[in-house]
Order: sequence, then structure tokens, then C-alpha cells
Amino acid sequence: MSRYLYFVRHGEQVDAEFGLPEGPLSERGRQQASLIADRLSSIRFDAAYTSPLQRAIETAGVITERLGLDEATPSALLMDCIPSGPEEGMPAAFEPFFGGVTEEQIAAGQAQMTDALAEWLAPSREDRHELLITHNFVIAWFVREVFGASSWRWIGINQANCGLTIIRVRSAKPPVLLTHNDLGHLPAELRTGLPDNHPV
Repeated sequence: MSRYLYFVRHGEQVDAEFGLPEGPLSERGRQQASLIADRLSSIRFDAAYTSPLQRAIETAGVITERLGLDEATPSALLMDCIPSGPEEGMPAAFEPFFGGVTEEQIAAGQAQMTDALAEWLAPSREDRHELLITHNFVIAWFVREVFGASSWRWIGINQANCGLTIIRVRSAKPPVLLTHNDLGHLPAELRTGLPDNHPV
């Protein structure tokens, strides 16, 4: 039996260009959410979950309404967070990222993601399809976990707004990454949220 996790990063938010941490979806973000919903329309989801932050909740609302699903269940385990801090072996180029991050934020992020992995990477006794609307760093942490990479390796694993990442959790074998940051449903002008000069 397999558990399929469909990770969707939230759509573009209105205030993203000003660096503000929270805000409603932009019109482009709503278009992104509609298109990822169309992409997922052939899947019969058993459950949908969302980060409780506004940009994720609004993305989830567009998707679940379009797919005819019950409202997504908010989960603090899908909140935006810093999953780990600097460690030995991490390239020095990543060190500036942690300049304004406190030890308390890192500890909270580590605890959150430990619980998130336990919640969603646990095998299922039946085939399940679950939709998770969340944030860039959360998805990156799951991808890093699937590959068994060093804790710092989530840095630099990037997902676009409403990009699709699918992980298959198996009963007797390690989980596998089926798709990462798939943007086939988004035209070029709607591909946002990646680092500057990122090839798409």
C-alpha cells in the first residue's frame, strides 16, 4: 500500500515584492491556485491540509472549491519555519541566511518538522492521496528527508508558487520522490517564487 503526498507551495501573495511575511494572494496567485487545481482534478483525495497562514489558506480555498473537496484542515505542522540551523559541513555561502535567525526559531522549526515527518511519512494500511498546501522550506525539508541528505541541505531546494511535489510513502521500502517542483500547469508568466535567474 502507498501513501501519496501532493505538496503544493502557496500561490504568490500581494506583498511578496515588498518582503512582508504575510498577505492575501495576488491575482496572479489566485490564477496559479486555479491552474494547480485543474492539474490535480483527476486525483481522488482522501484528505487536504493547509498551513494556517493566510497565503496558504487562500490557496487551499481556491483548490478545494475547484475540486469539490471539503475545506482543508489547518495544521501548525505545515507552518512556515526554519527547519535547522548552521552545522559542520554546510557551505559558508549559506551562513548569511542565518544572520537574523534566533536559536529559539531554529529549535521550534526542528521540533515542528520532526512532528511533521512523523505525521506524514508514516506508512498507510491502504492507498491514500493527501494534499498539503504549505511553504517552500517545509517542502524542501521533506525532499531532503526522502534523500537522507544532511540537515542543512534543505537550503537551496526551491519550489515555485503552486509548484507540485509528490512523495510516495511505501510500507516496506523508503519513501520516494516522484515529482519535484513540477510547473507544467503554469505558463511562463505565472512562474513566480523562485530565486532570480532560476531556469524554468
